[in-house]
Amino acid sequence: MNTTFDPATLLAFILAAGVVAQWVAERFRFPSILPLLLIGFVVGPVTGFLNPDAVFGDLLLPGVQLGVAVILFEGALTLRFADIKGAGNIVLRLITVGVVVTIAVIALATRFALGFDWQLALLFGAIVSVTGPTVIIPLLRAVRPSERLSRVLRWEGILIDPVGAVLAVIMFEVIMAGTASNSEPLIDFAKLFILGSLVGAAGGFLMGTLLKKHLLPDYLINVTALSSVLLTFVLANLIAHEGGLVAVTVMGLVMGNSQGIPKDSILDFKESLSLLLISALFIILAARLDLDALLALGPALGIVLVIILFVARPLTAFASTVGTDMPWRERILLGWMAPRGIVAAAVSALFALQLDAAGIVDGHLLVPLTFSVIVATVVIHSLTSRPFAKLLNVAEPEARGVLIVGGNPVAIKIAQILQENNIKVLMADASWAQVRQARMLGIPVFFGHAVSDIADRKLDLLGLGTLLALSRDPALNALSCLRYRTEFGRANVYTVRRDQKFMERERETVTFNFRGRLLFKESMTLDRLESELEQGRKIHLTPISSDYSFDDLLEKAGDTSPMLFAISPRGKLYPFSDDPTFRIGTKWRVAWLSMNGKPIQNNKKKEKDDKTSNLPKPGTPQPNLP
Repeated sequence: MNTTFDPATLLAFILAAGVVAQWVAERFRFPSILPLLLIGFVVGPVTGFLNPDAVFGDLLLPGVQLGVAVILFEGALTLRFADIKGAGNIVLRLITVGVVVTIAVIALATRFALGFDWQLALLFGAIVSVTGPTVIIPLLRAVRPSERLSRVLRWEGILIDPVGAVLAVIMFEVIMAGTASNSEPLIDFAKLFILGSLVGAAGGFLMGTLLKKHLLPDYLINVTALSSVLLTFVLANLIAHEGGLVAVTVMGLVMGNSQGIPKDSILDFKESLSLLLISALFIILAARLDLDALLALGPALGIVLVIILFVARPLTAFASTVGTDMPWRERILLGWMAPRGIVAAAVSALFALQLDAAGIVDGHLLVPLTFSVIVATVVIHSLTSRPFAKLLNVAEPEARGVLIVGGNPVAIKIAQILQENNIKVLMADASWAQVRQARMLGIPVFFGHAVSDIADRKLDLLGLGTLLALSRDPALNALSCLRYRTEFGRANVYTVRRDQKFMERERETVTFNFRGRLLFKESMTLDRLESELEQGRKIHLTPISSDYSFDDLLEKAGDTSPMLFAISPRGKLYPFSDDPTFRIGTKWRVAWLSMNGKPIQNNKKKEKDDKTSNLPKPGTPQPNLP
């Protein structure tokens, strides 16, 4: 049907629908790309409610271009080469040798199954060689593979976007060069890489200098960064056709790996903007699908999808891991998990529009082919990866890591003990002084509130399964427990106790009703712990064995009041509380508060002893009372 809505109204509806799709995906734990694609299919080819070409006209192509530029810049800005530890060799091979293998296999399948010419087949192979963090990270959270495999897949998803985009641009230039008699492909390639990289590096250096020297007021930082990205993109395109994609990627890499640049506010703004752009682009691009063209492909499309799933990816994983120490089980799962994401969709639409305008045969099939790959890989991998990982025994049986909210001395001391015992720790705090101290001690930190919007987008919960809310703010502790109940389960969220004088305040009592399980015994409050540590008491970790039982430790400690937590033989943390659900046996380790082996006296017992000590002993003369 023909719509009578103006572009502004349609755009508002598209953004609202995108936000709803993102919320639904987060609520039910599946990649947001699925509801976004579904909305696009329904409003586009199914009902005809939205015709992007008719609504947006000549603005569609530049809008897609600028959207892709921002998404690529944001992805490159989050990349830290120092974070690829222990997996760098495999990741490097995946984005070099692996990409070549992927493109070659997909191009062969497309050439012989669909009859594409070699150039267009190679272009399609380059476009769908990317995975992308927008789909791989949510999948990793659900699958929970081994730690090294998670790092490999995560960083492959981040690095492969610009690599695949650049290779797609190369093939696009080859195709477009054939339409111009005066075009020199080699010169165009040189311009694309050299000039595009130089423009991007210059843009990143200039923007980084402005930020380092604090030459911009705070309210102008985000908009200046956005305008500089867009300006860098168009300048690179003017100098070298389609060099803008290379430029914004290099610009993000330069800024992301430069020291002294305050990137948090830019990342927050760019991630919010990217979220809107991803939502809008997926809906708009899905609405442009030509279902008739897709159906006309027939069984050949199924052949291409089967080869991508069962031939291209396994060969890529084998070529990238041969000769490495990665276990064969992890290699098999690596050869299965490769969902395609937003960059593949956006780049295919971007090139298809220009190929259509240039009269390239079969160019209009790029979009339906790419979306078919996206839908197939996301749906199949989302449904099968977790069971497959369990079958291969490479899925973490349980998330043993600990998220600690708060960076006070008690939280830091507990985090150190857990790290020393090979328990993954992530500390979240909004105080720069406390975060800095934790960083200096080698504790992984998240600078920000654990219940903020930026934490929902940036806080990596992979491998974490327990929450210890140790902040001095009872409201933050309660909100953290409320927020992470759905992530870790009610049984695995704990909040520290405060002294009674804090609990009597109404505003804190209200928030305390939303708390998690209470940490430690009744007398062991956060204020008490801080005071004891300041006075020189130590937290000892005592191993339990057949020669030294838990009863022996109890005799030494006096009772369970000084007990803080226990670590099972499998490395699982079990905090002491009013309702412990565990039994301590051999090979466990127990953390308890002591000083020179002397037990801590319970507050209530101490008060009773003090009162008793003030009573006169039998036979002692009593003073005269008035």
